[in-house]
Amino acid sequence: MPPVPAPLILAPLVLASASPRRLDLLAQINLRPDRVDPADIDETPRPRELPLRHAERLAAEKARAVAPRHPGCFVLAADTVVACGRRILPKTEDEKEARKCLELLSGRRHRVLGGVALICPDGSLAERRVESVVTFKRLMPEEIEAYLASNEWRGKAGGYAIQGLAARFVRYIGGSYSNVVGLGLFETVALLVGRGYEPARLTAPAT
Repeated sequence: MPPVPAPLILAPLVLASASPRRLDLLAQINLRPDRVDPADIDETPRPRELPLRHAERLAAEKARAVAPRHPGCFVLAADTVVACGRRILPKTEDEKEARKCLELLSGRRHRVLGGVALICPDGSLAERRVESVVTFKRLMPEEIEAYLASNEWRGKAGGYAIQGLAARFVRYIGGSYSNVVGLGLFETVALLVGRGYEPARLTAPAT
């Protein structure tokens, strides 16, 4: 027996993120939030917190922080973590930190873990997890220095942006590309449709 589809809910969609990358990704599938209201939470990992759990927790906390300001809305939040083993790499803010990340990732496989959380108009929470695998070529010192000079690494998890100059470093990617950029689109659409967000709003042409 086929599953019963969720009843359609014509409620506004709020994106709980200030990330221009997530807005661009949503626009790629013709999904434009009605409002953007970034969450302001402490993103420090907890002691011994595993990378996937960290991403899931932050996504849910962001959604919960913003939802009270928008009752009756869908509130979408996400978090992306770059991990080497159990080590969570930072969102790099200075060259020294970015260089350490790039040297660590050089010639190695790492994971990009995404948490996607949705607060529904009835206040319930729905969540999805996403995991991608990325392998970097072995980076020469001059390649690292050239990338650092671009400033593209600033504020990026793991010190790189796959949609930019760092694409030339990627030997292999497995799983969701959009997750590596900042938001797993397949998982986001599945969450929205599964909780009654009108499917037509996900396929209507851009205006």
